[in-house]
Amino acid sequence: KKGDYSSAFEYFARAAELGDAEAHYQLAVLYRDGHGVEKDRGKEMHHLEVATIGGHPIARHNLGCHEWNNGNKERAAKHWIIAATQGFGESIKSLMDVFREEDGMVSKDDLAA
Repeated sequence: KKGDYSSAFEYFARAAELGDAEAHYQLAVLYRDGHGVEKDRGKEMHHLEVATIGGHPIARHNLGCHEWNNGNKERAAKHWIIAATQGFGESIKSLMDVFREEDGMVSKDDLAA
């Protein structure tokens, strides 16, 4: 049923217990937006990290955004590079913007570390 966030949360929680990366990503979104649950930044980040470990490119991209917003530009760029290689085009755009605006804020050597 559209807009039934409580049922969606239960469904995704069960799937996440089975290790489903998409379910972890969806739980992160629910915790971020407060749909069906109280907003919880810690739980959002936990589920983003688990989804990222499971190979979810959008979760990886979003972790990059969190790193960027926290001033961890090199870590952000690394997340975006990985998400881009997983086929998430938005990460490519983020990387292009970073290199255009920051004029080389991250070197090839930094990314290799």
